[in-house]
Amino acid sequence: MEAHAAVSATDVLLSEGVILLGAAVAFVMLFRRFGLGAVLGYLVAGALVGPQGLGLVGRAESKLAIAEIGIVLLLFLVGLELHPARLWRLKRDIFALGLAQVVLCGCALTAIIFYSTGFSWGAAIALGLPLALSSTAQVLPGLKSSGRINSPFGEKVFSILLFQDLSIVPLITIVAALSRNPADAGGPPGWMMAGYTVAAIAGLVLAGRFILRPLLGLVGRMGERELFVVVGLFTVLAAASLMHALHLSTALGAFVAGVMLADSPYRHEIESDVEPFRSILLGLFFLAVGMVLDLRAVAANPLFVLSMAAMLVVTKAAIITGLARLFGMPGKQALGAGLLLSQGGEFGFVLFAQAQSALLIAPQAASLFSAIVTFSMATTPFLMLFARRFEFAKPKDDGSLPGPEDAPRGSAIIVGYGRFGQTVAQMLMGHGFGVTLIDKKPAQIEVSSRFDMKVYYGDGTRMDLLHRAGAGEARLIAFCIDDPSLDSRALQPIAVAFPQAALMVRAFDRRQVLALQDMDLAGVVREVYESAICMGVQAMEALGVPAGEVEEVERQYRENDEQRMALQIEHGNLLAAKDLMYRPGRGMRLLSRGDGEEA
Repeated sequence: MEAHAAVSATDVLLSEGVILLGAAVAFVMLFRRFGLGAVLGYLVAGALVGPQGLGLVGRAESKLAIAEIGIVLLLFLVGLELHPARLWRLKRDIFALGLAQVVLCGCALTAIIFYSTGFSWGAAIALGLPLALSSTAQVLPGLKSSGRINSPFGEKVFSILLFQDLSIVPLITIVAALSRNPADAGGPPGWMMAGYTVAAIAGLVLAGRFILRPLLGLVGRMGERELFVVVGLFTVLAAASLMHALHLSTALGAFVAGVMLADSPYRHEIESDVEPFRSILLGLFFLAVGMVLDLRAVAANPLFVLSMAAMLVVTKAAIITGLARLFGMPGKQALGAGLLLSQGGEFGFVLFAQAQSALLIAPQAASLFSAIVTFSMATTPFLMLFARRFEFAKPKDDGSLPGPEDAPRGSAIIVGYGRFGQTVAQMLMGHGFGVTLIDKKPAQIEVSSRFDMKVYYGDGTRMDLLHRAGAGEARLIAFCIDDPSLDSRALQPIAVAFPQAALMVRAFDRRQVLALQDMDLAGVVREVYESAICMGVQAMEALGVPAGEVEEVERQYRENDEQRMALQIEHGNLLAAKDLMYRPGRGMRLLSRGDGEEA
């Protein structure tokens, strides 16, 4: 009987997994194709296959509880990027701007709910305050992927989100204090929960310094890659479990653990190992959110849900925009921050459940306001498309991030001033050429300014920006950006508009070289080609190969690679020249070293 139950559970798990992942793949691809973002795709997929849709997958609440680990992992990864000294520098934005946002938005939304519905003040507070929180899981990945998490704009947005996570503890305390459930009377008072928070954070700091760092050093010396995965996940789950046991924010615990490892030499190793788990679980979280959406309640009150979702977005966007302006953000950036944080957040579902168990709201109200949060989250991709169109969410081209229209005209334009572009630019400057540097990452521009290097803000693949940068007079335009999607279609209009300029491209790999084959470019350089050959030469020298044979191997390899590339371009297929690749036992025949070996 037990075996039969186990088999049934396995069958259900496999079938539901196939359905969920299949729906996720289909809708995320569809929504990304139309520029609407992955989050909306996950939400729609979950709603479609969930209990309220086609009913193909059940137990949405249990999946939501598991998927919340994705948010925990997200906060851990964000913490890894924030050194404690940098957090201290952001204290004003965190504790002043963040506090003002939560208080003003919470009070405004509470008042709107109280006066526009028949809810009591207790119910309005239990519903309004959670709506002040935004979706960390939706906003932070966007900031990270665009490289703006470390920009002044990103830091202010992140500071607000971090304080929102800190505010979960007092919000839970407020709901508990308003509770009508006699079972909640024996719960810990608010001052005790605050004490628990401080003690837990101090404990995590000490554990990170005196236990975790020595453990990572031991794992690093052992050289076992899978142990980094184990240690990374153990760190996240242990910190989250500690906070959960104390009825505190699990995401906050993971964030503190990440901050403690931000200056660890193994930070990048842990980040790369944990990132795949974060991506999968965060996708599952949004699938589960779509599944728990009560479509029947929405269908019964569509105008209420849609009007309240619109009210939520407008109210938060207006208040956050005003606060951001008050704290020194330029107008367009402030509006971008308001739009970015205008939705409800995933922690609202947790607090609505808390309010329901405290007998402050009925289950139907919890379902309706969960639907309101979900619909507000669904507006975010559209709002950000609107913001990008008018460049509201981009840093303003002012004195802090000047555009290239004021740049002195030079012989060359370098698009992308990262590791690759810096070397190209330095060599041109070394010969005395005038060079205009363009990059669209504010953090990179800020770092470059510390070295007295003037880098202008903007997307160097845009025609209008190249015109402003003086491309009509330049003799060379070098695209040194890490962008595998840069192909002939993107570069052809630039070549036509600026025929006097030689175009050069940093290619990610052989595939991108094939994608550029229709262009008459002055040069295409695979980004790691020369450095890899350099290491190959050094490797042979370390193995005792004579200098003459090393030079011969390098020469033959370059000729062979050039022949491979020509055949691949001719046939348009990477596999066209696979027989020319060297394999064990099929190396290049060189002059005998006396031992009959081949290189």
